[in-house]
Amino acid sequence: MVQKEDNRILIHACCGICSGYPIALLKEMGYEPVVYFCNPNLDTKEEYERRLKAQKIVCMYHWVELIAEEYRHEEFLTEVKGLENEPERGKRCDVCIELRLREAAKKAKELGIGKFTTSLVISPHKNFNKITEIGNSVSEGLEYVAIDFKKKDGFLKTNNLSKELGLYRQNYCGCEFSKR
Repeated sequence: MVQKEDNRILIHACCGICSGYPIALLKEMGYEPVVYFCNPNLDTKEEYERRLKAQKIVCMYHWVELIAEEYRHEEFLTEVKGLENEPERGKRCDVCIELRLREAAKKAKELGIGKFTTSLVISPHKNFNKITEIGNSVSEGLEYVAIDFKKKDGFLKTNNLSKELGLYRQNYCGCEFSKR
């Protein structure tokens, strides 16, 4: 159980579907999650808006604060320049994850929150150890809290909640390169 005086944690959320169970689990663990929606990787403004709308529903359901960054796709394209033809789960994806977790660490620091994590790890398509390594490398002196949200049927639980809430369900990670 988390001590009351330091119970806030910033959770980077890639989408409403993936964050549903992680938010619930963090609350069960005694944390007070602050959800951070920062996803410049999303290929269109429309996709960004659909995922943000789903994220707002999840945050209202859990009664947690949501902080959403503006849509900045050019920032993502600059970061992954030269990596466009990399395979899924390759170097481009590592750079994308690093970009988003770096922004999450900056936001946590700006807000005076000493811990951060991400809902990205709930996906069976994401490498928990690699994401943990990236989170620790960009931590800016904060604590990256590595929780494998897939454990204990987390992926099933988050999908069930998304169905219950009628959330928009995307069929690709987010960038134009992952649509291939």
